[in-house]
Amino acid sequence: MNAPRKVGNPEIERNLETTKALFAAFGAKDIPGIMEFLHPEVIIEFYGPTVIPYAGIYRGREKCRGFFERVLSSVEVHRFDAEEFIAERDKVVVTGHLTLTALPTGRSIDSGFVHVITLKDGKWLRFRDFMNTAVAVAAFS
Repeated sequence: MNAPRKVGNPEIERNLETTKALFAAFGAKDIPGIMEFLHPEVIIEFYGPTVIPYAGIYRGREKCRGFFERVLSSVEVHRFDAEEFIAERDKVVVTGHLTLTALPTGRSIDSGFVHVITLKDGKWLRFRDFMNTAVAVAAFS
């Protein structure tokens, strides 16, 4: 007799699916696709000094659209690997590694990252980005 299959929490599964889909849309540079997964009250927090063109806090869907547009117009993405997805309650934490080129200077950005995402109703409500901003500052300076 087979052991009963353990059923996961549907909300956690939906949050993981949403996050993976948004990451895929980002990888495809699909801004409209990204927007599908943002809550109307979304907040993005990218920590770092203003020499990083997309550093700052963005509130609301249109400002957050601007964040993604600014990122994709400021860097060339060579590698953006999400290595681990950790989900509990309304949070998804993603660890990974990225390799980018800062377009204004042609310098490389190579860093690990941690993204802490809070979801509501299956959409991103809050996104916080943690990476080695010293590397990004050097690349954009």
